[in-house]
Amino acid sequence: MPADPVAELLRRAPQLAVLCTQNGWIDNDTLVYEVLECRPGRLLLAVRFEEIVMEGSGCVADRKPCYGRVEVTLDPEGAPQDLMIP
Repeated sequence: MPADPVAELLRRAPQLAVLCTQNGWIDNDTLVYEVLECRPGRLLLAVRFEEIVMEGSGCVADRKPCYGRVEVTLDPEGAPQDLMIP
């Protein structure tokens, strides 16, 4: 099964960290998206994931649901290139 290029871009994008609320990190296994709008050269996505929050001992203290919207720019062939938080 071919990889989803949009999902791969989201998994590598440091910009998504602004959606975290507890200074944790994104659990990529829970990262999902939905296309809200498709226009020439861009996609508007709704993204959801769980933020992993650690305690001082290095154990997982909590998981917080996070969500937001991101805009993905596309190259002329329609491949995702970059994203920003609108």
